Amino acid sequence: MSKLEIIIVPDPVLKETAYAVDRVDDAVRTQMDNMLETMYEAPGIGLAANQVNMLNRVLVIDITRRAEEEGEPNPICMANPEVIWESEQFSVMEEGCLSIPQQYAEVQRPAIVRVKYLDYEGKEVELEADGLLSHCVQHEIDHLNGVLFVDYLSSLKRNMILRKVEKLKKQEVL
Repeated sequence: MSKLEIIIVPDPVLKETAYAVDRVDDAVRTQMDNMLETMYEAPGIGLAANQVNMLNRVLVIDITRRAEEEGEPNPICMANPEVIWESEQFSVMEEGCLSIPQQYAEVQRPAIVRVKYLDYEGKEVELEADGLLSHCVQHEIDHLNGVLFVDYLSSLKRNMILRKVEKLKKQEVL
């Protein structure tokens, strides 16, 4: 496995729409493994292909890193994820992003979603997610569609966050 470089805003690849993979083969599994290693080292709980300069519809998630008592890793690898149902109820949670480092904001999303995807073995799977997992899945799928969590904020808040990231880059903190 090898660690990948995480792309930081305002890199245009983060606003691109990723393309579907034909199937989950060894190359896609290697990509998933490398993305997991990168996500764990960052550390983060989700990572989409756009964030490592790849434009295919692949993402990885492991919310055990955020649990109060960190459990054993429980990664979820998804290819071609698609939300097939979402609840009418909404949930607000503070979100951050490895591509927008050290910045957080509350984002409102559907509380529960059902997602269809190809797993690590290439099997079609459906997952119903709520709570943190729901927010994380939606956040990462947004990445694959070229949408960032700051796009849900007012232009004032969004611009403030993006300016802070630019300042951190100039200070060579990132």
